[in-house]
Amino acid sequence: MPIQIAAAEGPAEALVARPSTGTGPFPGVILYMDAFGLRPRIQDMAQRVADWGYIVLAPNVFYREGKAAELAPATDMTTPEGREAAGKAAFPRVGRLTPDKAVADIDAWVKALRAVDGVAPGPIGVFGYCMGARLAVRTATARPDVVAACGGFHGGGLATDAPDSPHRGLGNARARFVFGHADHDQSMAPEAVARLGEALQAAGLEASNEIYPGASHGYSMADTSAFNAEATERHFRELQALLDAALKG
Repeated sequence: MPIQIAAAEGPAEALVARPSTGTGPFPGVILYMDAFGLRPRIQDMAQRVADWGYIVLAPNVFYREGKAAELAPATDMTTPEGREAAGKAAFPRVGRLTPDKAVADIDAWVKALRAVDGVAPGPIGVFGYCMGARLAVRTATARPDVVAACGGFHGGGLATDAPDSPHRGLGNARARFVFGHADHDQSMAPEAVARLGEALQAAGLEASNEIYPGASHGYSMADTSAFNAEATERHFRELQALLDAALKG
């Protein structure tokens, strides 16, 4: 179900997925999309999580660039060539979504989720993919009062030398964290994974911070050539365990 959200710089679309069964209320979670935007694959993933007993909000974080349909990939991404072609349009948008813009929208996403009919009061979860993993971490560190679970999968740039690197805010967080990193990922090399782990430990946070062997960046996206079924199922298992423990335990 699509909805409109009053975001920091204008109206933004979002998808809402509800459990197929049950009467609720249900815990709420935010799904942060990857660079390729809101599309059927994201909707499918949101519904799978919803059917665990959650209401899922997936916002178009690129609303400043256009509507979801306008930004959707125009090529078949199941081939490396098609994925590369789609990336030429998508990846520059990631750079233009600067940390200050991303943080400015966080309260709007949280408020919109809480306003969805059937969302239970209390803590929420956040999770994201690729650049969406950064957004999930920023949400957990900006809103520790409400975020109890945070997942990041094949994320990039989570622990860099930049002064606004997401890992630097972990001292503010109170959530449980699960990270499933891609193997041989230039955007999240082993030393960055180690740096993230050190920051999580220093903050005293309950966390899993693992590299998925043989899974490349984008492994969960079944509509791209990066898809890895085994890693995808592992990420779903670990995500469900995280959400259930933090939001239903």
